[in-house]
Amino acid sequence: MSDVILSRIAEALTWTGRYVERADATGRILDAYLHRMLEDPWRDEDVACRSLYAILGVDAGDEPVDMQQVLDQLAFDARSTGAIEGALGAARLNARSAREAVSSEMWECLNSTWHALADQRLAARRTGPYGYLELVRSRAALFFGLADSTMSRDDSWRFVVLGRSLERVDMTVRLLSVRVLDAAHAPDWPTLLSASGADEAYARVYGGFGDTPRVAEFLLLDRYFPRSALHALTTAEECLAALGRPRQDPARRPIGRMRTRLEYLDSQAITEQLPDLLRELQQSCMDSAEGVAERFFPYRGPVEWAQEGA
Repeated sequence: MSDVILSRIAEALTWTGRYVERADATGRILDAYLHRMLEDPWRDEDVACRSLYAILGVDAGDEPVDMQQVLDQLAFDARSTGAIEGALGAARLNARSAREAVSSEMWECLNSTWHALADQRLAARRTGPYGYLELVRSRAALFFGLADSTMSRDDSWRFVVLGRSLERVDMTVRLLSVRVLDAAHAPDWPTLLSASGADEAYARVYGGFGDTPRVAEFLLLDRYFPRSALHALTTAEECLAALGRPRQDPARRPIGRMRTRLEYLDSQAITEQLPDLLRELQQSCMDSAEGVAERFFPYRGPVEWAQEGA
């Protein structure tokens, strides 16, 4: 294969991992908010919807917002890769362009999921979106499980995992940033745990469900929880090291620097450092993504996290 084709395959695999993770994370966030609203029917729907928009970087505008509008824009919009359906469609297209690198079972998982979304979308309008969101979460878990069980631990697998890891850090930072930096639309700590799929893992570590800033410590610093920032950064750095990138490489250096900072961060001081820490984490992921694009996808610029078609 030529270098250009290899670059295109590497890019397709990285973005396949990112898009599937984005769809999964967005589905978890929407599901957590919907359940909180059911449990507390007096909760202000407009405020909750604006919180969702803030997490995912969408301008809510000045008009009142309801949950159906949020679902149409963040779940069912096939034109935007910031929405579940658009992200899964983009993942499918990227996987199709790298068919020689992904296993048949991974491709079938994405393809069948994409074709099942239309029926689930219609059912969601009649009976609620829970079946739709459950399908997305279960198929994302199946996809990454198949990646782990059917791909050789070669560079193709590393690009998929690298994309997933960068996206996980980004989504964790987005959740915590709204809680810390945007008090008007801030979700409560239990909602953040649920949106991260971390409520049960947190309960096992701390012996109870959290309504405390200790949640931020868990989501950032727990080295064993796979969706924590530290675990995802460690995984991303391991992938880049295995791909032959030295410590001072522009793709690896920002990830390694932030991973080291989190490793030795004083947890007692995390609350006061949190705003600056979250900004640095997000910037480090952006810098690393640009470094990856410059090194491995030299024929074009990096694709930034964006709300296409919004």
